[in-house]
Amino acid sequence: MNILTFDIEDWFHLLDVEATKDEASWAKYPSRIHRNMDIIMGMLDSLNQKATFFCLGWVARTYPEVIKRIVDAGHEIATHSDLHQLAYTQSKQEFTNDLERSIKQLEDASSQKIRAYRAPGFSFKSENKWVFDVLVKNGIEIDCSIFPAKRGHGGFEEFGTAKPCFIEVDGHRLKEFPINLKSFMGQNLIFSGGGYFRFFPLPLLKSLFKGSQYTMTYFHPRDFDAEQPVINELSLLRKFKSYYGLEHTEAKLVSLLKDFEFIDLQTADNLVDWQNAETIKL
Repeated sequence: MNILTFDIEDWFHLLDVEATKDEASWAKYPSRIHRNMDIIMGMLDSLNQKATFFCLGWVARTYPEVIKRIVDAGHEIATHSDLHQLAYTQSKQEFTNDLERSIKQLEDASSQKIRAYRAPGFSFKSENKWVFDVLVKNGIEIDCSIFPAKRGHGGFEEFGTAKPCFIEVDGHRLKEFPINLKSFMGQNLIFSGGGYFRFFPLPLLKSLFKGSQYTMTYFHPRDFDAEQPVINELSLLRKFKSYYGLEHTEAKLVSLLKDFEFIDLQTADNLVDWQNAETIKL
């Protein structure tokens, strides 16, 4: 099962960067979202491929035509928060307000029921597990925020599984599609999205996909934009992570889409044997 998803934000929505920390700072950067969505939508259209798009409420509010284009092409809309903030930096009320805004903006723009969520930076940890209660209370049925390994932005290393499961917290339950892992020389290898995907050569990626029963991909419009400006405030390491391999992402993904079957999240949900799925109690 290979699940194809995109996190729809603009190129400057980088986390843990003072120069891009909030909505006020974004105004000084030129948008490239239409240019990059042209690449994504053209690629999917040419291959008759469906995907799930985790979109910012900010995108729906600022560029509603982007959401309409996704919906008109027959894709599923989900939420990626409203203002792209790390969840573990927010209070419960801040997180709730952000989630509610994002759902309203996306439902208004798409006329779809928003039933799935992914946190910016996969920023759910054991310390803020109350987020699951908030998701359930706001009608979210599926979460895709768990990164079950070490990570700069959070990471839930102790989560215990890297396959579809139920999460149960304080009597509330929802479905979880975490990021997949591949064990390699005693280490957990992540390869199916973002900078990880851009770093690995195509033959290795094909081998990893072939050897995995479950993969959850995640791509951003900026992953397909080798001409985007460089944010000078980034450290050398962060620049490498943010800009390496951008020129090859589209060709790699097209090759994988031709060689492997990919489905959207809704289809994956229908295929999972939920009656026998593991329940993770937090």
